[in-house]
Amino acid sequence: MAEELDIELTDDLFERFRCVADRGQTPLRIDKYLFDHMGGTSRNRIQTAADAGNVWVNGKPVASNYKVKPLDVIQVLLDHEPRDYSVEPENLPLNVVYEDDCLMVINKPAGMVVHPGHGNWNGTLLNALAWYFRDSKTFDANDPSLGLVHRIDKDTSGLLLIAKTPEAKTHLAMQFFEHTTERTYNALVWGTFAEEEGTVVGALARDNRDRLIFRVWDPEENPAAKHAVTHYRVLERFPYVTLVECRLETGRTHQIRVHMKHIGHPLFADEKYGGMEILKGVPTQKYKQFVNNCFALCPRQVLHAKTLGFTHPRTGERMFFDSSLPDDIINLLNKWRNYETATNSLGR
Repeated sequence: MAEELDIELTDDLFERFRCVADRGQTPLRIDKYLFDHMGGTSRNRIQTAADAGNVWVNGKPVASNYKVKPLDVIQVLLDHEPRDYSVEPENLPLNVVYEDDCLMVINKPAGMVVHPGHGNWNGTLLNALAWYFRDSKTFDANDPSLGLVHRIDKDTSGLLLIAKTPEAKTHLAMQFFEHTTERTYNALVWGTFAEEEGTVVGALARDNRDRLIFRVWDPEENPAAKHAVTHYRVLERFPYVTLVECRLETGRTHQIRVHMKHIGHPLFADEKYGGMEILKGVPTQKYKQFVNNCFALCPRQVLHAKTLGFTHPRTGERMFFDSSLPDDIINLLNKWRNYETATNSLGR
């Protein structure tokens, strides 16, 4: 049997599991290996952990199709201390756009975490769902076969899909896996584009220097990096920033934020990816004050999950939803429009 070692703290990451493969270990996919050895988890969760760069072999992250070899040192690392928890109901507002007996579409506000986790064990969308369904005999917010089909970041606003039955979640999750859903986001980014539209292709994985952010990798350099594709087109141009529509072909964590930074256009006010700095424009005192006022008006990455399209899991009907931009983004765009009008009138 593989030797299991004590859990310890390694390089600021919490080691959830560790073992050394047997001397006689035959080549075996690591997701299958961990499923056989860890217990209490699914192969899909192991694959998700590998996608996030949390499965390491011999000190480096690996993809879920890595073949375990004799004496490999295998670790599952988390960026937070493991904690057992249950989702408790909390009376939090929910903007329900659509609901039937299979699913819900919710318009999430910026600032709400979707799932309990490190530093956010309450006040989440799942806590709100637990309250919303507190009298239901069929919906349990602690049941992983129900609930969130996909996620968006805490400070991203917009549309989210919720499954109310296991069959619906399986059907909808497969649509996301097969990239047959339609999702567009509106983003305000730093800089101007010479072109009207384009595509960013870049594999994503966690940054080894900061495990809370992601970066584009050469897959040969980091086999855990996942293929990612973002299509974008210009919606509105301003002097030093641009409103773009981003259409996801894949749905990786932080994908739009990382891809836009990768091509030199960080999202406006995106602190994690460098957008909370004045990146374009002549830094006069008046202009710096204007930009700082913009940051105060919308102090989060300017990203909104605007549209969502999918096939209904029971009826087969193609469904499509479109959400309005929230007030903080509308007010910010109007401020940039007024700035452009004022600078043009002065003969900028």
